[in-house]
Amino acid sequence: MAVGLVDAGGGDGHQYGGRITKFVALSCVTAAMGGAIFGYDLGTSGGVSSMGSFLEEFFPDVYRRMKGDVRVSNYCKFDSQLLTLFTSSLYIAGLLTAMLLSSWFTARHGRRPSMIIGGAAFLAGAAVSGGAVNVYMAILGRALLGVGLGFANQAVLLYLSEMAPARYRGAFSNGFQLSLCLGSLAANIINYGAEKITGGWGWRLSLGLAGVPAALFTLGALFLPETPNSLVQQGEDRGRVRTLLQKIRGTDDAAVDAELDDIVAANSAAARGGGGDSGLRLILSRPRYRPQLAIAVLMPAFTQLNGINAIGFYAPVLLRTVGMGESLALLSTVVTVVIYTASTVLFMFVIDRCWSLSEVLIGAVMAAKLGDEGGMARGYAAALFVLMGVYVAGYSWSWGPMTWLVPTEVFPLEIRSAGQSITVASGFVFTIFIAQGFLTMLCRMRAWLFFFFAGWIVVMTGFVYLFLPETKGMPIEQIGKVWREHWFWGRVVGSDELQATDKL
Repeated sequence: MAVGLVDAGGGDGHQYGGRITKFVALSCVTAAMGGAIFGYDLGTSGGVSSMGSFLEEFFPDVYRRMKGDVRVSNYCKFDSQLLTLFTSSLYIAGLLTAMLLSSWFTARHGRRPSMIIGGAAFLAGAAVSGGAVNVYMAILGRALLGVGLGFANQAVLLYLSEMAPARYRGAFSNGFQLSLCLGSLAANIINYGAEKITGGWGWRLSLGLAGVPAALFTLGALFLPETPNSLVQQGEDRGRVRTLLQKIRGTDDAAVDAELDDIVAANSAAARGGGGDSGLRLILSRPRYRPQLAIAVLMPAFTQLNGINAIGFYAPVLLRTVGMGESLALLSTVVTVVIYTASTVLFMFVIDRCWSLSEVLIGAVMAAKLGDEGGMARGYAAALFVLMGVYVAGYSWSWGPMTWLVPTEVFPLEIRSAGQSITVASGFVFTIFIAQGFLTMLCRMRAWLFFFFAGWIVVMTGFVYLFLPETKGMPIEQIGKVWREHWFWGRVVGSDELQATDKL
């Protein structure tokens, strides 16, 4: 992904000292477990919704079509608004949580309490889902999972970006994406094993075991320190914040005071500039926050419109659509997620790859070789699987980690919680659109759906190349400088941004 017309590592921004301490590394690894609960759900929902025993119990109409109703096109066998509601109910609940509660709570009470609430809600959702006796209870369980993600996604990424040293912030924040991949991998392996359990209750195991990463995340959050930025925002004593910052950075030199001065100055400027306004009102009303608002809305939107979560949610369903058996479809998904995870690790060293061609080829193979009836020849089904692997690898090298990283870096302190809330809400809105609409779109658009996704990859790549400045190495409380130096955003924010930055 092409990022950057401005090098934020230079200019008038200064770097702080310090090193990666065991304290900050352990804290960030614990917080990044929030990605594991998200990833586990992504892996579970698609796998469970393709299991025959689950469909027979909760979605009998879909089960009958899947088992061989020749009157229904291959592309439409899984088309059910109730089935997609099972998937999207989590994101509807997450959207409402992000919009109405988690932003205010995280800004007022801190990142750590939000993570604790998020983990506890996810734990409750796992218990309800695993014990569901009807479809409405299953949907309620997913709604509770959504409340958990609404809090966790709000707080974890802020926590990582504020705790990490400036020069390593990208790698630390990408820990969330890596944790997400590992959670998804675990879920797909469990799905594959659970499908083979006799008695048809394996899906309960897949859903209920979401409580394991949730319990680890919640327990770990109980012992985490709050971030210095959040403590300053809450009015904590400067001496206590400095002591914590020394422990985080592993140094007692002047660089700690310089970083603390920047945090305090940012908080003071926020209090002076914001008056009584909330962060949400500020970001929506002030011209100097237009770039951050655009990033908060468009980055998550583009991430969903490129089709990655359609693959994430419905890869087993898609593979069964082209004729693979239940067990083979789940195993193939495990291999795909292994590719996803390995590619995410490689992203920490390699970036800037194009993956749109693979999605075009997925559509081309389906258009040419999958009709309304019958399956796809084994060789073409294998080719389709390989192309899906190439696609997720390309995503992992570009938009996968950047979607989580970039929005956490661009918000000044006064709008940071509100900006992250908008980012989370935008992600949930477009996730709902994909989760609820994909199976219907597949039924109506058939293979052309993948050309639709490929077109959005072209659009989003152009947006990033033209409108997203480089933020690498820039201390988080000085990040506003990149906007006034940008060829386009500098004209949008104008003197308003210049005056605000000069106060820091």
